[in-house]
Amino acid sequence: MSALVHAPPSRVWRALVDTGAVARWDTRALELRGVAADYQSAGAPVRWRYRVGSVPLELEDTALEVVPQRRLRLARSFGSLRFEETFSLGEEEGAGTRLALRLAVANSVTTFGGGLDRFDVRRFASELVDESLRAIQRFCEETRSDV
Repeated sequence: MSALVHAPPSRVWRALVDTGAVARWDTRALELRGVAADYQSAGAPVRWRYRVGSVPLELEDTALEVVPQRRLRLARSFGSLRFEETFSLGEEEGAGTRLALRLAVANSVTTFGGGLDRFDVRRFASELVDESLRAIQRFCEETRSDV
């Protein structure tokens, strides 16, 4: 999925990698728990207290690939759910930034007392991607320049 963000790639990139900005656009991020000094480099983790539905969990992000203002690939985990998110940025002449988000998750996820099937996982993933893209878009298109 992707969204056209009416903001330059530098602003969208900061929204993705600046933990202060992430805390402002991602309403599920409740509290920053720990961040590596070199967070914007591959292998550097960040931990959040994060809300999934109404349940607060520990979320850990580890950067797998960082190409400034082009691509950010993260390994994310909370509870038994593990997946990868890849943000790709492309400049659209005169229009802003095309921000794409790809989520890679297994076909089933083990939960307490059973599991979620692939259709539930797909629905959850689609909702997560759409919600994230819209939140980043709104945040970056704000008139403030302090992002």
